[in-house]
Amino acid sequence: MKKLYNSYINTFRGLSPEIWWLALITLINRAGTMVIPFLSLYLTTDLKLSFAQVGWVMSAFGLGSVCGSWLGGKLTDKIGYYKVMVRSLLSTGILFIGLQFLHTFASICLGIFLVMVVADMFRPAMFVALSAYSKTENKTRSVTLIRLAINLGFSAGPAIGGLIITTMSYAGLFWVDGITCILATILLVNVLNPKKAKTQDSIINNNPQSAYKDKAFWIFLAAMTMFGIVFLQYFSTMPLYYKDVHNLTELEIGILLGLNGAFIFILEMPLIKWLENTRYSKPTLMVFGAILVGISFIVLNVTPWIGILLIGMLFMTVGEMITFPFSNAFAMERAKKGNQGEYMALYSIAFSIAHIFGHNAGMQLADSIGFENTWYIMTLLAVICMALIWLLMRYLKKTEA
Repeated sequence: MKKLYNSYINTFRGLSPEIWWLALITLINRAGTMVIPFLSLYLTTDLKLSFAQVGWVMSAFGLGSVCGSWLGGKLTDKIGYYKVMVRSLLSTGILFIGLQFLHTFASICLGIFLVMVVADMFRPAMFVALSAYSKTENKTRSVTLIRLAINLGFSAGPAIGGLIITTMSYAGLFWVDGITCILATILLVNVLNPKKAKTQDSIINNNPQSAYKDKAFWIFLAAMTMFGIVFLQYFSTMPLYYKDVHNLTELEIGILLGLNGAFIFILEMPLIKWLENTRYSKPTLMVFGAILVGISFIVLNVTPWIGILLIGMLFMTVGEMITFPFSNAFAMERAKKGNQGEYMALYSIAFSIAHIFGHNAGMQLADSIGFENTWYIMTLLAVICMALIWLLMRYLKKTEA
């Protein structure tokens, strides 16, 4: 047991103090994102919106994310990651608190759009900070540590969120989310001073390549958009499936979603450390992750047994544990060719586009053809993702030969 513990601890060694601070800031911030997995339930249960209307709200969510990611990348290259991170976090906290006071369909769409514009400005800035404070050999593990923080917060968030809904109301979620964003801002200002921090990977490129002209990166982005559409079903359509088909309560749904983060917290860093030492390339590992996420939907149609929900969640979790860190590391490596903010903004935008189409498509499909057929379609999209990554590998092999 002691040997296993020491082996687990060793996977965290060598990361810079700034990466640990970024992880803690992310943990505090993400502990309050309990609104997101319950958003579809809040809109249908409390505000009595239809599935179709919820789909459009989720599209506004994704559109705001696209605009925010693009704007965040531009501002990061212009004024620096630190200013963008501070302003984004603080403003997001204030906007989240205000979101609970919107009750009409139009105002909710606009409110969600504005919140996501401001909130997702943070992502490209954080990726650039992550790249700056990580040694080249530690990039993937640094990304993994940030993901651990996200998922530790996200595992506690839904469980606490379900408890808050049960004992108080949905409004309490917005207060907690807003306050945690503000607390994360206070911590960021106090511990991550860019003037004192030691940048470990300074990338100077006097003739940067535009990310918009990088064909391999565009194939990669198309694959990640497909992956995002499939993955995001677990945070919009899937909670409704749990409730409507399997009759789970909000607390039970929160615990089930929380297990996703718990699995990641325990298993991801050792898994990534082990996979880094294998002969497989990052794109190859992304394919394997996409396969597992596709399987997570297929198994739900095999049996009505409630335990299959946990098995599906486990497949999805291992798939995302593999795909996200290695896709992120691939994007950061590619970003050395040009403007980092631009590259990382496009990487974020790929998932923002998935937010625009993924949630809405899942809702509309579930409403019109049922959950079972929706899961088959999501599996097909996972196969398309695999095909695009295979095309990326062929292109890279051809151009690098």
